[in-house]
Amino acid sequence: MRALLTFPVLKPFPCYQTQTLRSMTLLNLGNQKTAKGVITLFETSRTGDRFKKTDLKFGDHHGEHPTKTQTITVDRSKKVQKVIGFGGSFTDATGYMISQLPQDLQKHVIKDYYSANGIEYNLNRLPIGGADFSRRAYSYDDGNDGDFDLKKWALTQEDKEYKIPFMKLAKEVGAHPQKFFGSPWSAPAWMKNNTQLNHGGYLKGQPGEQYYKTFAKYFVKFLDAYKAEGLDMWGITIENEPSAGNQPNYGFNSMGFTKEIQKEFIKKDLGPTLQAAGYGADKLQVMIFDDQRDVVHEWAQYIMGDKDAAKYVHGTAFHWYVNRPDNLGNLKKAHDADQSKYILNTEASNGGVPNLGNWGNLENDARDIITDLNNFVAGWVNWNMALNPQGGPNWANLTADAPVIVDPSKQTYYKQPSFYGLGHFSKFIAPDSVRIDAQQTLNWDQLHTTVFERPDGAVVVVVLNTSDDLVEFNIKEGGQQLSHFVRGHSIQSYIYYN
Repeated sequence: MRALLTFPVLKPFPCYQTQTLRSMTLLNLGNQKTAKGVITLFETSRTGDRFKKTDLKFGDHHGEHPTKTQTITVDRSKKVQKVIGFGGSFTDATGYMISQLPQDLQKHVIKDYYSANGIEYNLNRLPIGGADFSRRAYSYDDGNDGDFDLKKWALTQEDKEYKIPFMKLAKEVGAHPQKFFGSPWSAPAWMKNNTQLNHGGYLKGQPGEQYYKTFAKYFVKFLDAYKAEGLDMWGITIENEPSAGNQPNYGFNSMGFTKEIQKEFIKKDLGPTLQAAGYGADKLQVMIFDDQRDVVHEWAQYIMGDKDAAKYVHGTAFHWYVNRPDNLGNLKKAHDADQSKYILNTEASNGGVPNLGNWGNLENDARDIITDLNNFVAGWVNWNMALNPQGGPNWANLTADAPVIVDPSKQTYYKQPSFYGLGHFSKFIAPDSVRIDAQQTLNWDQLHTTVFERPDGAVVVVVLNTSDDLVEFNIKEGGQQLSHFVRGHSIQSYIYYN
């Protein structure tokens, strides 16, 4: 991850301690089929609503006095990309903080994220080895110079205590089948030309040579080890933020690839090695890039343009840290490089020491998710799922917010507004939903909407209002119209069957 984004704290609202069991109950929320013409609305707001449920129907008209009006027209014949899912990351920091809670609350955190009573995450990232949000710097083969057969490769305490147990629990309680994908932050230091886990650097030699072939085997070791634990990986990214290679200011685990080197590595080393080990293209999803949006299209065009590399690749991963209006068009360019491949946001995190009740971070997340979804992105993965009140632990001395904040001194945890904001997508837009390219009358940078059709036939409309204005919100489909409203600083999910 990059140096984290820091945003202003808006009006805070109370968070609830699960120790006192004041947590949401969402059993089958939004998944109960309603009669034709009925719309179910769920709303979370800065004034304190959390998935507030309202039953509406086409033909309803509100009695409010809005300052703006938005009308969207739903046309189910205009389908775009399919959703893979939404979720978070099993970092060492996440697992360590959850482990500091009593056993019943540990399970409660995972249920809040994954179960039908929670927000139904299904897409999960985990570092292959250590990352910045670990309590120490490490890889799976430290201090073993020349171990090209990786005979001394081994999982660590972090895997056994902070990742695997909670991944297994998510798989057990999850409302959906779980997809796990791994990302390495660095190869072992002895394999790198700077002989360090951090400060960038590259693998020694060139693709096709010994160190690159050993790094390809490093992935197989990881996949085999987790498979032996009953956790089959859905996918991998090749390297977290490969632009780090030439950036010695990366104070945490990092390693470089250029697009040219990554393409050759895929063709000569990684693809054939995975295939030979039983992790071919029909078994494992391989994602390129895993860096910032400003150059995502360049990597997609270059690697997807080589058929010998592209045959091993399923998608392009990117992060949100330099997302700006001027580089949004790069997502379409990446999509157009090969429309059979997907695009995933694989990391997003708000920076700074957590402030309980921070509403602004909900808006940051939701605005980015809607923008991504409306530009061909098939899923969105948040970074740490749980951190401490200081925004750690992190061996590189970075701090960040998380949707869940654990306070070990009080043996409790708090769900931030961002937890509920993420749930407006993960809970209601099920895996394999398809985006509908709906028309809208108001183009305003403080009102954001996206529309999906779920596998069960429901239409889901998500709308975020980041302004102070009360907005009239109209949904039209097939000659029917609902007229309702969106209050300032709120997020809504409308669900209906037709």
